[in-house]
Amino acid sequence: MRLPAISGVIDRRILANYRVDPDCMAAALPAPFRPQVVNGFAIGGICIIRLSRVRPKQLPIPWGVGSENAAHRIAVQWESGGRTLNGVYIPRRDTSSMLNSLAGGRIFPGVHHHAKFTVSETSDHYSVTMASDDGEASVHVAGTVAPTISASSVFDSLESASNFFQLGSLGYSDTNTNGKYDGLELQCENWHVESLEVDEIRSSYFEDQSRFPSGSVEFDSALLMRDIVHEWHGRPALCCSAESDA
Repeated sequence: MRLPAISGVIDRRILANYRVDPDCMAAALPAPFRPQVVNGFAIGGICIIRLSRVRPKQLPIPWGVGSENAAHRIAVQWESGGRTLNGVYIPRRDTSSMLNSLAGGRIFPGVHHHAKFTVSETSDHYSVTMASDDGEASVHVAGTVAPTISASSVFDSLESASNFFQLGSLGYSDTNTNGKYDGLELQCENWHVESLEVDEIRSSYFEDQSRFPSGSVEFDSALLMRDIVHEWHGRPALCCSAESDA
């Protein structure tokens, strides 16, 4: 049984992005996914998101639950019903919420691992550290709001980066069943991004040299979203066969 829709507010969402050698990224992806390529690079990253007032959409109440969450994500394409679709593949989700951890993969799409989050933020500076309880994942991002995207980014403007990530609203997460991926789509009422100039960044996933050898991955840019009214919609699971419909 899946909740048909969940609504809430994104208090803060950081999208910290890496540019990656496409061949290395392709080798890290399971079927049926292949990397999206932007100016010669695959795009991977970390989504660090604080949610509040999360509740089933059908409940017209002014409150809900909140949580800190992190997801390692990769911009991908795949074939479905004769069409090429764009979205993100999510190999790992972590959450501060024990409820999310218990419900993930059962009621809410995608397995969610429980983790500890340490957060320090002001109106223009953000620092978030995550360490999973199982010791398998960790991230750290710290940065300051900036007027423009990094000049070295593969994206030529903040607007082009915003458009790219807005189109990647459909995500597929690993499940406890090999070759089966849970679908979840983010729908934002008031999509708006700012640039975040990053001072420090660490990711256990993208720093794993067994997956990404030295020189194959490099930090690219980071975006910030604040106070976004949104909904999450579960989507049919995607199986490993490229013939399966999403």
